[in-house]
Amino acid sequence: MDRLSNTVRPYAWGSTTAIPELLGIAPTGEPQAEMWMGAHPGAPSLLTRMTTTGAAGPERPLTDVIAADPERELGRATVEKFGPRLPFLLKLLAAGAPLSLQVHPDLAQAKRGYEDEERRSVPIDAPHRTYKDANHKPELICALTPFAGLCGFRRPAEAAETMAALGVDSLKPYVDLLGAHPEEAALREVLTAILGADLVETAETVNLAAAAAERLGGAHAPYARIAHHFPGDPGVIAAMLLNYVELQPGEALFLGAGVPHAYLDGLGVEIMANSDNVLRCGLTPKHIDVPELLRIVRFEATEPGVLRPEASPSGEELYETPVDEFRLSRFDLSPGAAPVDLTRDTPQILLCTGGAPKAGELGLTPGASVFVPSGEKVEVSGMGTLFRAAVVA
Repeated sequence: MDRLSNTVRPYAWGSTTAIPELLGIAPTGEPQAEMWMGAHPGAPSLLTRMTTTGAAGPERPLTDVIAADPERELGRATVEKFGPRLPFLLKLLAAGAPLSLQVHPDLAQAKRGYEDEERRSVPIDAPHRTYKDANHKPELICALTPFAGLCGFRRPAEAAETMAALGVDSLKPYVDLLGAHPEEAALREVLTAILGADLVETAETVNLAAAAAERLGGAHAPYARIAHHFPGDPGVIAAMLLNYVELQPGEALFLGAGVPHAYLDGLGVEIMANSDNVLRCGLTPKHIDVPELLRIVRFEATEPGVLRPEASPSGEELYETPVDEFRLSRFDLSPGAAPVDLTRDTPQILLCTGGAPKAGELGLTPGASVFVPSGEKVEVSGMGTLFRAAVVA
């Protein structure tokens, strides 16, 4: 078991205070959006492993440690299923402003898109490149604080009601389209129209809609806040097509392939398959690949599907998801209770989010994390909250 040293990514939408407050350190004044825990090549965690003589070895990236002996670190089952890499990335995510509206491909779509761009020799770092790898990117966000987001299409009639109440004449064509049948066709037509509209005219519509949302408040208030960060952006109108969700601490959302979503505000623990494949559809200055996006998006109205953990006799509270790259669970440990054995035949990362629990002999504080190789015995004890990220293999 190895204590991890992790990188904090300073994306512009990040909160300046949430991650520092959890870590118990002073804010720098700069946004601190995500703390990455894992073996993503863009910012792998670092670890210092003790040698057989008890001395501290050199600090090494987790990517290098895994590459040196994949079966020892990951276990045979994980390597056979996912190859010689850690298939998930764990994060602390702190949103102080909305992230882009986005959607992720399924595995077949990612493989097809990646192979096509490779065949056409599109540079991997080109701003118009859509597929960075051949993997899908299901993800789960679990709230540590009240957390707001957008997740999946709502019923077209509900979206039409929201738009109509703003009293903006240039929104009426979208309101009319949302009355079409079947619902899937209505959602497709409206999103296509939003993304294909004249940018100057759309900016005026968005600004009028934002002012009306500010006046109305209530259920319209989130769109005024979004427009404050993205004035004139067509994504503000697209956001009205989606379910608005407010998570309470401990609640979670699972985002599968094709589901449009955006995180708006709050601190959470996020886990995802280890991929960079994101197709954006608004609230961003970055490239929007409209034809590919329209192939990927699932145009169906759904409930947002808030997850609450399922408790077990061991005290593990598991967030059930339909993927094998990761499983996320939580332990609320009490002083004086018997240690809990977390040994697994797959790799794990343990993250402390409160209190002062122990993993083996390692004392943890909020924000501290450890990597546990496959099969290595580990018990947790003490008082505090631990999140456990592992592979299903």
